[in-house]
Amino acid sequence: MATERLVVVGGDAAGMSAASQARRLKGPAELEIVAFERGHFTSYSACGIPYWIGGQVAGRDELIARTPEEHRARDIDLRMRTEVVELDLAGGRVRARDLESGSESWTGYDKLVLATGARPIRPRLPGIGAHGVHGVQTLDDGQRLADTLERTQGRRAVVVGAGYIGVEMAEALVARGYEVTVLHRGQQPMATLDPDMGALVHAAMNRMGIRTVSGAEVTKILADDQGAVRAVATAAGDEYPADVVVLGIGVEPRTSLARAAGLPLGESGGVLTDLSMRVRGHENIWSGGDCVEVLDLVAGRMRHIPLGTHANKHGQVIGSGVGGGYATFPGVVGTAVSKVCDLEIARTGLREKDALAAGLRFVTATISSTTTAGYYPTAADMTVKMLAERRTGRLLGVQIVGGAGSAKRVDIAAVALTAGMTVDQVVSLDLGYAPPFSPVWDPVLVAARKAVSAVRSADV
Repeated sequence: MATERLVVVGGDAAGMSAASQARRLKGPAELEIVAFERGHFTSYSACGIPYWIGGQVAGRDELIARTPEEHRARDIDLRMRTEVVELDLAGGRVRARDLESGSESWTGYDKLVLATGARPIRPRLPGIGAHGVHGVQTLDDGQRLADTLERTQGRRAVVVGAGYIGVEMAEALVARGYEVTVLHRGQQPMATLDPDMGALVHAAMNRMGIRTVSGAEVTKILADDQGAVRAVATAAGDEYPADVVVLGIGVEPRTSLARAAGLPLGESGGVLTDLSMRVRGHENIWSGGDCVEVLDLVAGRMRHIPLGTHANKHGQVIGSGVGGGYATFPGVVGTAVSKVCDLEIARTGLREKDALAAGLRFVTATISSTTTAGYYPTAADMTVKMLAERRTGRLLGVQIVGGAGSAKRVDIAAVALTAGMTVDQVVSLDLGYAPPFSPVWDPVLVAARKAVSAVRSADV
């Protein structure tokens, strides 16, 4: 039997998980694996970058799960600092450029995996290229930011955007001794939550000493005579002094290669695949990680949801398919957790605007409770918001903001959403109870009970 060649473009979660799983199923005599990575690092936790920058994680290398040498020891030909710049689908080959020497070469493939990830959104603003302006998506990005923080003498930081990365980086910069201002266009920070829940996050950021400016549209980055950032200007005419700027606006799929090759892309620009993560219409090409769109099981539409949890699962599914096995990735419900200071933040399913966009009629229920029995010494405040479909009572989404012990409760809702449960069924769940862990009625159940009443009242 002739040896096949798998080419993997991208050396982080999805790409190297796919390569590793394929190697488990097929040895070197059956499958040669060549992987290209444009950066300096492989198989790392990008989600951990804010905690490294903030000092909670001792050093950069703590975030690396597997080094290039470890991959190579498993007979994976991993070529670092090498960027694939062209896909020749008809010829079954890729053109790669060595970023150190500039030399280029073609490599043929029998099977191809695209795991090119995502890139931080960099708005086309005057001065966006000033020294000290950083996006944070890869470990290379994190290292560049860390280097800037070491060199910078000033202690003023502006974070543009107040999503997960923006909020987490704001906290990290406070921990580094910076005076932090967060500028964002929304009504409240954390646009992944409804504004009423985002207001709780806003209050927590204020308590930390983070200045949070809502409704701020950034129009320009101002630089000094040496080209280093000195301030951020907004449409309102305000200027916010800055020695470093972090872009936390979000990310977009890195799919220029796929687009140039004519591969199918979705509304957000992510690659479209089938349930086995094969690129639609291409038998021997797979794609996964932050460069793809996935099915939202609640809204019933394709969405770009870049998370490491998904990327690793994609890689396992892809590797199984490449190696002759079978696996699928059915979709997601949009579960995510984060924190700012001692406030935990979680969401799953749909926000109000998501439900409206999907054409769903719904009711909401919001309750305040505590993380443990109210009399227990560690009890902390906790707010739960729940969305349910009118008439059917189908659970549509849950948002949680509260003290320690709040966020992971969202997993109850994630399971319920995946199973298509109604809020009536959620009320009946047999959850664990003891005073150190929850009140007699867990806050998620209390919210579900209130949602049941809202559904019944709406149908009267």
